[in-house]
Amino acid sequence: QVQLVESGGGLVQAGGSLRLSCAASGRTFSDRSMGWFRQAPGKEREFVGCISWIGGVTYNADSVKGRFTISRDNAKNTVYLQMNSLTPEDTAVYYCAARGTPYASRGGRDPKEYAYWGQGTQVTVSS
Repeated sequence: QVQLVESGGGLVQAGGSLRLSCAASGRTFSDRSMGWFRQAPGKEREFVGCISWIGGVTYNADSVKGRFTISRDNAKNTVYLQMNSLTPEDTAVYYCAARGTPYASRGGRDPKEYAYWGQGTQVTVSS
């Protein structure tokens, strides 16, 4: 089992920044690829980006457009999502997730590839 707890969400004005954190506990963290997703009211869960267990990063270029950065600190069992130049369209509940299979290096865009999920943190961007 892997337990995930997100933090760092909140209310921010358009153009502002937030950094979300996802703290993991339980099984070994360093062998897990991690993903960030978001879900706005009335919409499906959307892939934001993911970071592999060796640090390779993939983003949803259409939605984040170079504004978001994912990183991980294995010593702290934490993955981060730095969000800059936020717009009201970024308003959503943000979730982090861990792949069910260790050392996964392919894929990562499909929520079905993830076995463990955090409870989510709300990000609200005002115009």
